[in-house]
Amino acid sequence: MNAPTRLPSTQGLLAFEALARLRSVNLAAEELSVTPSAVSHRIRQLELLLGLKFFVGSDFSLSADGVAYLARVREAIAALQQVPGREPASQVRRLRVAVTPTFSRQMLLPRLARFRDAYPNIELMLQVTTPVRNMTAEEADIELRFGPGPFHDREFLQLLADEITPVCSPAYLQRHGPFDDFATDAGVSRAQLLRTPLEAWRTWFQACGIGLPEPATGHQFNDLGLALDAAAEDFGVVLMHLRLGSAWLESGRLVRLSARSVPSPNAYFLCWRPGAMERWECATFVEWLREALKN
Repeated sequence: MNAPTRLPSTQGLLAFEALARLRSVNLAAEELSVTPSAVSHRIRQLELLLGLKFFVGSDFSLSADGVAYLARVREAIAALQQVPGREPASQVRRLRVAVTPTFSRQMLLPRLARFRDAYPNIELMLQVTTPVRNMTAEEADIELRFGPGPFHDREFLQLLADEITPVCSPAYLQRHGPFDDFATDAGVSRAQLLRTPLEAWRTWFQACGIGLPEPATGHQFNDLGLALDAAAEDFGVVLMHLRLGSAWLESGRLVRLSARSVPSPNAYFLCWRPGAMERWECATFVEWLREALKN
């Protein structure tokens, strides 16, 4: 029979939650009526027990593990505060999330029913953000941003990194190919390269030793999904993110021109203003989406 897993102490969990919320050892100690050294000791003991590091930097910003664990701790604290027979009336919490168009359609919406079922009291208000400049029409609690990072005006968590590879429609390949695995100057020169400010061709060129410059003319699109749709309509060759564009490959609308793929210098990040993770619904959504994308 396996030995029971050692549970974290309540004092350690409360110290972690208070420090994550207040971002000050002194303020957390004052709230918990203990010394600052006691707060620090409880945090260290909790991190040692779990094998995690909760904070980064001198301002007590949460690490990725800290964000994930904070959501669970707050959920557990809220459950323990409910006395049988005295449960409060259901309270809807509204959460404003800004997402890029292609990510929301391909990665978020197919999974969103699971979030709705798991957290019926969180009402999502989704809005579109422009991926090129990471601009939203309205202020959001959590923003999805695309780029190389870091984002100095926000706290953030890297959500999804991907690899890129060139693709085109089957008809375009038949009419203009072959392209020599899209790994030579001559092969690439035969193709119409579709451009997007979200992903430069130089990443592929440098990885393959191609000597061509970044294309300065040709059709350009400011959304990755729009660029993939254009390629599917025989406009030319585009760099596709493998996870984000899997539906285009599976449907046969696009085909790969190379078995090779290279890491994109860009990734998707969840971003928020300092203090947003104090709200249970914010921390819960960040942790849920991070876990959901693992599957």
